[in-house]
Amino acid sequence: MHLECSALHIQQTADTMEVPQLKPVQDVPEIDLDDIDKLLESLSPEELEELNGDFDPDNSLLPPSQRMKNQTSKAPTGPYHRKKLLDFLEKKAKEEKDWEQNKPFVKEIRGKIWKPKVEPKSKEEEEHLETEWDDILTAASEEELVDLAAVLGFHGMLNQTQYYAGLDNMKIEAGGFQGVAKAQELIKVPDEPPNKTDVEESIKRLKDNDSKLTHLNLNNIKNISVERLIEVCETLKTNTTLETLEMASVNMTDKVAKKLAEALSENKTLKVLNVESNFVSGEAIVEIMKAINKNQTLQELRVANQKPEVLGNKVEMTLVKLIGENSTLLRFGIALEFPDARVRIHEKLQENNDNLRKKRVGKD
Repeated sequence: MHLECSALHIQQTADTMEVPQLKPVQDVPEIDLDDIDKLLESLSPEELEELNGDFDPDNSLLPPSQRMKNQTSKAPTGPYHRKKLLDFLEKKAKEEKDWEQNKPFVKEIRGKIWKPKVEPKSKEEEEHLETEWDDILTAASEEELVDLAAVLGFHGMLNQTQYYAGLDNMKIEAGGFQGVAKAQELIKVPDEPPNKTDVEESIKRLKDNDSKLTHLNLNNIKNISVERLIEVCETLKTNTTLETLEMASVNMTDKVAKKLAEALSENKTLKVLNVESNFVSGEAIVEIMKAINKNQTLQELRVANQKPEVLGNKVEMTLVKLIGENSTLLRFGIALEFPDARVRIHEKLQENNDNLRKKRVGKD
């Protein structure tokens, strides 16, 4: 009931309120743009000037010459010369006096002057007694202090060169505590003398089965022909005195390696063979290993650093099988790619060394 009365009261109040009426807007005369010239002719000079000044100076669509009206009523005195104008402005600026300052400049220091805080001395410093060592350390040079730091083991205060010089009790000549560690001079190592082994004489002695020739070194002789290398290999078939043959870096190829394998299958006295740094393929190394297994007298074989560095899984597994059948090989120099082959060959060589040691201990 109360809500109905309130609604009725609101309705009566709304009916009695007077609604303000808007004033009618005066009609704006329509301007025909075709008659714009006649309209401009009817304006006075003052009205035209006021009309020209009524535009937006920030309107980027207008050219700069039209964004601001000409406010100079003075007639031009002559043509525009930029250099003359700059000279005139500079001359006028020099002739005019500077503006007087209202307050003369006086250097003033404002605020408090900073002074470092004096820390109170500790009891240890107050009780410190000067000794003769204080005078000695004060008068010592920086190089002498560096030597002393090296002797006392204060290596954190030294650079690398000074550190190692202090360990070896050498004279420290690398500046003071701020010294820069310089690279040490390289030690010149003389080149190895060339191999002067007479190949022709060696072949003759091998053929004659010279008992004094037990070690033949042909390493690094580059001018040995293939025929001479094959001839050296052929002499091994009948030679019974040679125990060590070194033919590293002699440009050996598979042709020579196969002849060497044929000779090893008949030779029973050779114990060490070195053919590293040549051009022997994996298949030729397998042939050499097969020939060694026939007599099983070779104790050391070195075939590493060949031109075809990668032997392949097939060749490596074949070598594992052949070395597994050999009971006298103690050292085998070769670069293997697969860990399985490397581990199995290592275990077999270790087994051969253990068996040899057991035989030696048994004889003793």
